[in-house]
Amino acid sequence: MTVNPDYLVLFFTTTSGASGDQLGSDEKEIVQLVWQVVDLATKKAGQVNELLVKPDHIELSEECQEVSELTEEALTEVEPLEEAIEQLNQRLCAEVDAGAGNTFYLCTDGQLHIRQVLHPEASSKNILLPECFFSFFDLRKEFKKKFPSEGELKDLNLQVMADYLNVVVDSSLHAFTAHMVQQMSEIVLALVSEPVCHQFSFPEKVNDKFETGTCSKMERVDDNTVIRARGLPWQSSDQDIARFFRGLNIAKGGAALCLNAQGRRNGEALVRFESEEHRDLAMQRHKHHMGTRYIEVYKATGEDFLKIAGGTSNEVAKFLSRENQVIVRMRGLPFTATAEQVLQFFSPACPVTDDSEGILFVRFPDGRPTGDAFVLFSCEEHAQNALKKHKDILGKRYIELFKSTAAEVQQVLNRYSSAPLIPVAPSPILSVVPPPTFMPPTAAVTGVRDCVRLRGLPYDATIQDILVFLGEYTADIKPHGVHMVLNLQGRPSGDAFIQMRSADRAFLAAQHCHKHSMKERYVEVFACSAQEMNIVLMGGTLNRSGLSPPPCLSPPSYTFPHGTAVLPAGAVLPAGAVLPVESAAIYPSQFLLSPRPLAPTTAFYPASNPLYMNYTTYYPSPPGSPPNISYFPTGHTPSAGSVLSAPLIRMQGHAPSHAFNSGIKEILSMVHGYQVSLKYTHDCIIISM
Repeated sequence: MTVNPDYLVLFFTTTSGASGDQLGSDEKEIVQLVWQVVDLATKKAGQVNELLVKPDHIELSEECQEVSELTEEALTEVEPLEEAIEQLNQRLCAEVDAGAGNTFYLCTDGQLHIRQVLHPEASSKNILLPECFFSFFDLRKEFKKKFPSEGELKDLNLQVMADYLNVVVDSSLHAFTAHMVQQMSEIVLALVSEPVCHQFSFPEKVNDKFETGTCSKMERVDDNTVIRARGLPWQSSDQDIARFFRGLNIAKGGAALCLNAQGRRNGEALVRFESEEHRDLAMQRHKHHMGTRYIEVYKATGEDFLKIAGGTSNEVAKFLSRENQVIVRMRGLPFTATAEQVLQFFSPACPVTDDSEGILFVRFPDGRPTGDAFVLFSCEEHAQNALKKHKDILGKRYIELFKSTAAEVQQVLNRYSSAPLIPVAPSPILSVVPPPTFMPPTAAVTGVRDCVRLRGLPYDATIQDILVFLGEYTADIKPHGVHMVLNLQGRPSGDAFIQMRSADRAFLAAQHCHKHSMKERYVEVFACSAQEMNIVLMGGTLNRSGLSPPPCLSPPSYTFPHGTAVLPAGAVLPAGAVLPVESAAIYPSQFLLSPRPLAPTTAFYPASNPLYMNYTTYYPSPPGSPPNISYFPTGHTPSAGSVLSAPLIRMQGHAPSHAFNSGIKEILSMVHGYQVSLKYTHDCIIISM
């Protein structure tokens, strides 16, 4: 937009922290406002004005005291920022005689004073800024427009511009901040005077609100305009993100909250800005605070943004085409819920926009409902009234309600109705990665459903709780066959896998225990195969939409090392002694007497075939044996008829300094849930299973 201002207000801010190119990067508060009015018609400058501002925390850095020559005592009796801004606006309007129709625009040395200092602090303190602070001229850019060959924009400063225009200001006559404003004034007068005759016509704009919108997967997004914000509060919305980056212009629909595999927000967001300059300014807000949490800011790519915010569904595009609408997500709907029931659920205090047209049900590709829906409301008031119905009953289910975004709508629909965000392995995963060492090789037979999956476990459930829950079927569990699944934070996910001795016993256990209660929660029990268990334990997902492999975290080639024997030097395994296959499988390969080599020794695959490696944290239950395993001392001769008919663990060197120095209770905790017998000798403990 072209403007023709009558006055320019040269504006300068000082914070209690860093100055110069680092101004605003440390979240410090404003302590000083300095300005000078220049009449562009008469080419005359007024006097330099100053306002001191009282910060919430009066603590000045050495750099601030040196630059502004202020003391902490001088700030105790002045007005806070809100009153200072109001006073500044009144004095400006009076000086330029705004009542007579004269117009003025702010002019600053660079972007930081307005975008990185004034707007972020005003936003955090809920201060409504006057309109004049949403348009300004960047003196460096105006100079660059007139002299495009004079260096890079990032290298410009007041001294470089003054030297080029032969402008001299006596620094001894002014304090540092007043000197900076006086130098800006002289540069402006040199630009608008003969022979340069520059016109200030195209001001910078600061968006006063975030505009929601849609993004197509076919759209091209510049990699240099996208950042990833991490550490967001789980209840934050796109408006909260826009508020965190207040002063910087986010592209329309450019704030996309990320969801985890369960469809819940994971504390991350991808943000797309209008230009690379604003992206770089956003990077300076790394570890700035949103409430009590600091937010990490990193560079991202346009492809990352499109994976989260891009969509291809015409139905979603039509639903989101209504602008200036507030979106609310419903979760936990009965599968039989209809649009009429949803409208009745919200009426009459919070009417839905366009009635049933303002409701979007999320469905699986085969048309089955997922229990999720998105609803549009015409204003924030109606949306807030709707959110008050959080956990109200519809049918026989309570409904969870959350404020949502257009990007979240795209993500949820993409997750259920299009290709998954995690790439699918081009070849069977088990042919690439050998089974984990805790699983017997014979169990990895595709299609043999000899395992049981428990879903919905209490988060404080222990292995003992699971054994009690399974009751008579506990006897059918293979040694070390209980596997508790943890999430990425290392906490229980509510899932567990049980390896049974046969498919028949797994089926009977699932039939008998399904939806029985454990600690006031019913637990779902399903029969599954070892392959399905293996994929989930390595980070994949198994749900009604099918089996998804784990994300790719490894390079295109991977070498499987050979194991080594752990018998002491010179030790031999007695003739005829054989370690049972089933028992051998419960120990890591480095503990085996004669480890089975992994095949192939080296697996190489082209870069287009990603190798899927362990991603989800898991642990075999109960824990494995200590690393100092030895079955027989050197030269030991077995007695007649002695064979390894059962798993045997020998704990050598057991002493008061040993890790298990509290007694037999700690040792038994390793193998609780199994029938064991212990035998003490003078230097070791032998555990038979």
